[in-house]
Amino acid sequence: MRFALLGAALATLFAGAAAAQTVTMRISHQVPTAHHLHKMLEAFKADAEARTKGEVQVQIFPAEQLHKAAENHAAVARGSIESALVVNMQWGNTLPAMNVVVIPYFFPDLERIKRFPGSEAAKYLEKKIEEKGVKNLAWFYITRQAIYTSGKKPIASLDDFKGIKIRGFNKLADTALTSVGAATSAMPGPEVYNALKTGVLDAGLTDVSAAYSRRYYEVQKYGTVTPSLTVYFHMFVNPAWWNKLSPAHRTALEAAAKKAEADAIAITEKTAEEAVKQLREKGMELIVHTPAQAEVWKKAMQPPVIEAFIQSTGDEGKKLIELMNKL
Repeated sequence: MRFALLGAALATLFAGAAAAQTVTMRISHQVPTAHHLHKMLEAFKADAEARTKGEVQVQIFPAEQLHKAAENHAAVARGSIESALVVNMQWGNTLPAMNVVVIPYFFPDLERIKRFPGSEAAKYLEKKIEEKGVKNLAWFYITRQAIYTSGKKPIASLDDFKGIKIRGFNKLADTALTSVGAATSAMPGPEVYNALKTGVLDAGLTDVSAAYSRRYYEVQKYGTVTPSLTVYFHMFVNPAWWNKLSPAHRTALEAAAKKAEADAIAITEKTAEEAVKQLREKGMELIVHTPAQAEVWKKAMQPPVIEAFIQSTGDEGKKLIELMNKL
């Protein structure tokens, strides 16, 4: 009887230990720790660990410490890491529909941006993402304010793009720049600073907050801020890892992700406003577009990109534009 009771007690103890076993969630991303995306992820980490009572331990690897930006999708899909965040336009030709929000001046309205997560458009893209072997968990709104930076003279008009070597993103997004005479070179964010410093690039293109966190002000004198690109970093996870989690852990992580997703709106808007002030304090001379100025650039840049987007996506792209316009 005594041995039976002891055996039962040990079984209960081991079962409890197994149930409380720590789960690790490693998250890879490309931006530096000073960027507001990383700060959003730190808040997600704290919330996720609190909701799971420490049973899920979140480890964040910023600035390409674990994987290069272009490697994150494959790393998560094959299960070598549990999660990653990538910028939507980084999918390029692998998932061209993800480029819909980088159509110049197509999606700059904040109220529409707020309605995107959970929308039919977002669900449509999430289904496409799942077809590529990963499960989408959250959309982190990062910017609706791009900045075109330069070292020798301001990019004040469309003519100023002619002949300059500028950082691009992918073939579709770069259509806007080549249509106004620029020569593009696609490269990950962490490589742009040195390219600008050494003259490999004449000009940079990024979101206004990243221009500050990546210290562009050290190598660029001028900047033009305009609402040309709306950018999301989206968090995805390995499906096999996700399915092995307990229902309680999945629910907790989803809740933490949705909270971080919602909090991103106010954080991004505040950070962008502060970045303009900070860049000026660091000595950059900025042009901030009025609606009228933005409209001039829109008329030049948007039509060729829409045409290229539909050519690359066909009826799928037309449907997605329609869904986005309903937001």
